[in-house]
Amino acid sequence: MKKKILYLEDKDTVVKIVCAYLSEYEVYCFENPLKALSWLEEGNIPDLILSDLNMPEMNGKDFLFYIKSRDVYEKIPFVILSGESNSSIRIELLQQGAEDFISKPFNPVELKVRVDKYLKTSTQDVAKNGY
Repeated sequence: MKKKILYLEDKDTVVKIVCAYLSEYEVYCFENPLKALSWLEEGNIPDLILSDLNMPEMNGKDFLFYIKSRDVYEKIPFVILSGESNSSIRIELLQQGAEDFISKPFNPVELKVRVDKYLKTSTQDVAKNGY
């Protein structure tokens, strides 16, 4: 069974690049975090979340805080993929539970390597810890 990635991004060109490099996974793309929350509430649990910061109706920072505050989602690796250049915001996101922050523009091969690493680690954690 393919691993699932929840990807939040409102720029079509970035979505196409990411989806092309992560084609071995099931990537569920949403341009609006509120729609992604509805998808989650339907019982869909991804193996990884990738999220931009600046999106309509709810930003990636608030989405991260929501995810990390819910027991059912808190262990899902969460990676920020954003052009945010403010170091204090990146530090805050990492302190609030993001596993990684990848700056745009990004190297898609590097993104794939990092995603592969997080998905391998989360599989090992489930096998080891039973969740």
